[in-house]
Amino acid sequence: MREPRGRLPRQLHPGAWWLWALGLVAVASRTWNPLLLLLVIVVAGYVVAARRTDAPWARSYAVFLRLGLVVLTVRLVFQVVLGVPQGTTELFTLPSVALPDWAAGVSLGGPVTLESVVAAATDGLRLATILACIGAANALANPKRLLAAMPAALYEIGVAVVVSLSFAPALVGGVQRVRAARRLRGRPDRGVRSMVSVALPVLEDALERSLALAAAMDSRGYGRRAEVPRRTRRLTAVLTLGGLVGMCLGLYALLDAATSPLVGTLLLAVGVLASGIGLRLAGRRAVRSRYRPDPWAAPEHWTAAAGLVAAALVVVAGIVDPAGLSPSVVPLTAPPLPPLATVGVLVALLPAWLTPPPALRRPDPAPTAAAARPRPAPHPATEVDA
Repeated sequence: MREPRGRLPRQLHPGAWWLWALGLVAVASRTWNPLLLLLVIVVAGYVVAARRTDAPWARSYAVFLRLGLVVLTVRLVFQVVLGVPQGTTELFTLPSVALPDWAAGVSLGGPVTLESVVAAATDGLRLATILACIGAANALANPKRLLAAMPAALYEIGVAVVVSLSFAPALVGGVQRVRAARRLRGRPDRGVRSMVSVALPVLEDALERSLALAAAMDSRGYGRRAEVPRRTRRLTAVLTLGGLVGMCLGLYALLDAATSPLVGTLLLAVGVLASGIGLRLAGRRAVRSRYRPDPWAAPEHWTAAAGLVAAALVVVAGIVDPAGLSPSVVPLTAPPLPPLATVGVLVALLPAWLTPPPALRRPDPAPTAAAARPRPAPHPATEVDA
């Protein structure tokens, strides 16, 4: 991909990437159309390939794709073995086992229909798509810079969240380092037998990172608090908890197709306003210095807007054409490709072109002939004079 001239490489604000990814998560949560779900995975993968760096966490997208494939496989296996058949198109029949009365509604074996397999595959694909979107955010956003961008009131929670989000990238990097070391020593790095030899050094590396993180947090005065009046603390708690409850209810109403989008939008707006005021007041208790804050410029606005516009267009498509987002399984019909929702998902491709290229680490320059030539030893008198 050819980049526009005059655009300096830099890393985007991690919050912009997470807003973009959460917009795609909302898209995947609103639809049961496998074509749209596959399109979301393709869009997320293309943006990751175009804008990821060469950092260790940038390789975590493939891990989340494999995890999604595992989730899809497990969902299909559970449906075939324990699921209740839907429809009349029978594929094959498994030996059935009679279950006691307390396990009513659960069948072990029996006929397996095409409609039930398609429904289970769609549910598994939704979960895999959500995991792919989260993996895209992990691959594009720097977890350390994400922690620095957290509000002062959420700093302690942000530390826990960032540490948990950076677990998968750090684990991938540790496994790659151990496997590279085994290859250099002429030992096998693939197969079941090598997993034990790889797991032990990776566990030791994780423990060392945990101890180093704890020492760094303790040396930087993590957890110190400033004095705030009791009335302000109570008002902050009420606003923050009430705002979070309103945001949860609003998001649930927006993601639920049976609820009016207007109600969900109002609840979400009130929750965001109340929680914003509460976080602003709670930030007075946190004593934290910030060095070189990340800018939020036009590329960040375009990236966040692309994810939000994608989610908004899919919500509108669900109101205009609900059958396009939820194709019928019984009777089984071919899934359509709704135009409005498709345009919304394709809007999420814009960060691949509207954002600056990532700043990659420069490799060490090769030694020149003059640098590689041995220097003569200095004269003893020169050393004495020096």
